[in-house]
Amino acid sequence: MSSLPIADLILAEMDQRASAANVPRHRRLYEAIRSAVLARRLPVGSKLPSTRDLAKDLGLSRNTVVTAFEQLLAEGYVSARTGSGTFVADTLPEPAGREVAPVPSSTFTHQDGATAPQHAPNLGTIAADFAALSVRGRRVAKHAAGHRYEIQPFVPGDDDYSAFPIKLWQRLQNKYWREARPELLDYGQNGGYLPLRRAIADYLRVSRSVRVTVEQVLITGGTQHSLDLCAQLLADTGDTAWVEDPCYWGAQRVFESRDLDLHPVRVDDEGMNPLPEDLQRVPRLIYLTPSHQYPKSVVMSLARRRLLLDIAARTGAWILEDDYDSEFRYTGRPLSSLQGLDANERVVYMGTFSKILYPGIKVGYMVVPPALVAPFRSALYDLQRPGQMMQQAALADFLEQGHFATHVRRIRQIYGQRRELLQRTLAPILGSTATISKEESGLHLVIQLPAGSDDERLAEEAAEQGLHVRALSSYYIGPEKERGLVVGYAYVPTDKIAYYGRLLGNVVKAAASGRR
Repeated sequence: MSSLPIADLILAEMDQRASAANVPRHRRLYEAIRSAVLARRLPVGSKLPSTRDLAKDLGLSRNTVVTAFEQLLAEGYVSARTGSGTFVADTLPEPAGREVAPVPSSTFTHQDGATAPQHAPNLGTIAADFAALSVRGRRVAKHAAGHRYEIQPFVPGDDDYSAFPIKLWQRLQNKYWREARPELLDYGQNGGYLPLRRAIADYLRVSRSVRVTVEQVLITGGTQHSLDLCAQLLADTGDTAWVEDPCYWGAQRVFESRDLDLHPVRVDDEGMNPLPEDLQRVPRLIYLTPSHQYPKSVVMSLARRRLLLDIAARTGAWILEDDYDSEFRYTGRPLSSLQGLDANERVVYMGTFSKILYPGIKVGYMVVPPALVAPFRSALYDLQRPGQMMQQAALADFLEQGHFATHVRRIRQIYGQRRELLQRTLAPILGSTATISKEESGLHLVIQLPAGSDDERLAEEAAEQGLHVRALSSYYIGPEKERGLVVGYAYVPTDKIAYYGRLLGNVVKAAASGRR
C-alpha cells in the first residue's frame, strides 16, 4: 500500500499548526498524528508508513520522524510490532454513540428536591452546568459572589488599601529575601511563624482583652479559612449552626459547604437575640460578630454576651467570634472581646489583617481554647499546608516595630472623617424618608428604609449611578427581612464622599417620593 494517502492526511494536520512557528517539527508531527488518531481519521489498526518513507513523503529528516514516533509509542497512541511495522493502537475507547446505551433524557431529583435534566456530559463544551455539581456544590455556586468585589464607591467591607505604606512593606519583605533563610521557604508548621504569633498575642491582650497565650494563636489564610477549619473540626454533617440573621454571607457559604444546618437567630439592637423557640434547636456552633454586627452595625450588649456564653456552656456549643473590624471604633476605646468574658473556654476568636492592611495579604489568625490547640494545629498543617512564611516574618516586624499601630491610628482617623462626612451629606437629603445607623464604628453604615421598600431595586438603581451598595434584605436567611442599604465608606476618597453621597441620597429620596 502506498504511504502517500496517510502522508497527505498527516501533512494536512501539520498545515493547521503551521502558525506555531516556535514549535519544533517533531512536536508538530507528533501532534498532527495524535490529533488524527483521536479524531479517528486514522482508524484503529491502521498501519503507519515506515519512518524512512514518511520522512521522504513529508520532506523531513528521519530523526524528526523517529522522535515523533517514539513519543506516540510512549504515550500509547501507536504500537510497534517487530518485523511488521507501526500501527494505530487499539486501546482507545469506543466513540460516543457506538455500542453505548444512550442516557435517558428524563429528569432526576436530588436529595434537596431540585430537579435537573439527566444527560451525557458534553466534554467539548465548557459552560455553567449546575446539574453536574453535587448538592453541596450547587448551594455554593448559585450565589455567584464574584461581582460583589467590584471596586466602586460605597462597596461594603472594602478598606482603602491605597493608604497602605507600600514602600515600608517592601523594605521589610526585602530584608528576609536578602537573608534567604531556608526555613522561611518551607510550609508553615506549629501554627505559623512564632514571632508573628507572639506579636498577635501581645496585641490582642492589650487592645481586645483577649485571654491568650502564644500557643493558642494559629495563623490562617483569613477569616473564611478560620471558619472552614472550625466547621470541619467542631461540627459534623447535619449539626446545627446558629447564625445571626441577617448574617455575613461568607459565613453562610462556609457552613453550607460543610453541610451544616443553619438556624437563623434574629438580631435586634443588642445583637443576637435567642428566643425560647430557638433553644429547641440545640446548636453545635454559634457564629457571632459582637463588636460590630455585620451587616446591621449594632454592638452586642454585655447582657446578651453573658446570655450566649451561658447557652454555650450549658449546651456544649462552640462560639465563633468574628472580630473582623474591631480596630475601627471612632469614639472611645475599642470594645473588649466576648472571648475575654469566657470562663468556660467555649469561644474560638478570629481576626484578619485583610481589613486593616490590604485584602490580598490573606493572613488571619485564630485564638483557640487550650484543649483545641493540638488538634487544630495538626489539622491546619495536614489539611492546608499553610505557607507565606516570608510574608509572616515581614508582618511580625510590622507589628513589633510599631508600624501597625501607626497605620491603624492613621486610617481610623481617615475612615472616621469619611463616615461623619457621609452622614452629614445624607441626613438633609433623606430627611424623614430613611434612618441612618448611628453606631460610630466599622467600615460601613446602614440606611434603614420603611417596611415595604424594595431595597434590591434601590441597589440596582444606585448601581446605574456607579455606586455599589447592597440590599440589607439580601443578608437575611429567615422569612422576616428588614429593608435598607448597606453602604461602605472606606474605599471612597474623602473629597468624593459628598459627591457620591448626594447621588445615593437622591436615589433613595426619589424612590421614597414614588411610594407616596
